[in-house]
Amino acid sequence: MSNTGLGKNLSKLYELYCENGGRVTTDSRAVATLAAEHDGVGPVFFALPGERFDGNDYAVQAVADGAVAAVVHGRLPKGVRADSDEAAKYIVVKDTIAALQELAAHHRDMLGLPVLALTGSNGKTTTKELIARVLRLKYRVACTQGNLNNHIGVPLTLLSMTAEDDVAIVEMGASHGGEIAALCGIAQPDIGLITNVGRAHLEGFGGPEGVRRGKGELYDYLAVHGGTAIYSAEDPVLSDMIRERFSETGIGAAVSYRAADWGIAASTVRGGGKLILSVQGGEDVATHMAGAYNLANVSAALAVGAYFGIAVPQALETVAAYDPDNNRSQVAESKNGTGNILYMDAYNANPSSMAAALDNFIALPSGGRKVLILGDMRELGEFSAAEHRAIVDRLAAVAGSGGAECYLVGPEFSEAIPVPSEGIRVFPSADALAEALRKGAVVIRDACVLVKGSRGIALEKLYPLL
Repeated sequence: MSNTGLGKNLSKLYELYCENGGRVTTDSRAVATLAAEHDGVGPVFFALPGERFDGNDYAVQAVADGAVAAVVHGRLPKGVRADSDEAAKYIVVKDTIAALQELAAHHRDMLGLPVLALTGSNGKTTTKELIARVLRLKYRVACTQGNLNNHIGVPLTLLSMTAEDDVAIVEMGASHGGEIAALCGIAQPDIGLITNVGRAHLEGFGGPEGVRRGKGELYDYLAVHGGTAIYSAEDPVLSDMIRERFSETGIGAAVSYRAADWGIAASTVRGGGKLILSVQGGEDVATHMAGAYNLANVSAALAVGAYFGIAVPQALETVAAYDPDNNRSQVAESKNGTGNILYMDAYNANPSSMAAALDNFIALPSGGRKVLILGDMRELGEFSAAEHRAIVDRLAAVAGSGGAECYLVGPEFSEAIPVPSEGIRVFPSADALAEALRKGAVVIRDACVLVKGSRGIALEKLYPLL
């Protein structure tokens, strides 16, 4: 861990943290509410620096609102004298982010419960949600909330764990090499799972091989520290990565699985785009998730469940009950009279996930109107132009002449198709397409509509109009 964190203040702060309900926050606005929920005793407030704000500027108010302590960087807040009684409420460190990470790592050490780390280019959050629901059939589970999977979110997840929990699931995201290794150093996982290695964050990783190395940092940690990697033997990339790192003489272990192990296969045709699991020797299991590609996420959840002693039939029931509500793999019928069925997957996008979504959508039974609304794929760097052009070339084969209608959104797609072709229209932003929908320049009714793009394109603002 960094030596710019808590140092000798670690024991003092950890004692405060434990004595006051094990609560921390980086949001000064939340302190008063958290204090009110616990008889006026607030959380530990970490004053993090940011590009547009400095948490130190809010530390005094956080303490006034009930924070039991404020961890600040560099100096005491303005107006707080070092010889005052008030100064005892502040712990000054060189780096508040490093301090947060150090406290989280210490808490993880003190609890000692099993930690499962999860990363991958696509499907992390859906797989995390499925695994959590499966494990909760038998265990009390602490789990990453939302998308808190970075150098700040992972420590917050660890600090949410309690002595009453049996296992923790920690989602890890990364856009550059070295980030997964750093997160492993904090979370110290015993078990790890990589969903897949795809063409995501190519700019930060420096290309596909960089993505492979970066995600493989989880396997590196497990192999060296005697952990267990659970991986899909149906994925040749992951299988190769396992062979490179684990051997019979190593201290780490690798456990493989295949969808066939659970006797399941995928169908979306009969499900109208939603995943149906065909179960060998049993009844089909209908899920609420869109896309045959979610079979891989389901298989991973069953594999982790089996590792923890949870029977497949019960796990499948839990998977079937999962209803996405996070703008990932959602299917919804419109409620505004347009008659549309929306396939909503606009939280994130990269060439791998875009291809999977297109495969699933194009394979849906024809006979109705199909509309594709695709937003730019972010963080591709020098690969961006070629990857967006590849999507455009693929769409040209299915657009127009009675095929799908395509609406591309964002500057990257605008450059990739400077001259609109049959069945393909381009808009510079989601706002521009929304305006066209409001004015009737674009009319989408009684259609199956796929909405897919990076979060930064904000395609979700189109949902009320669709």
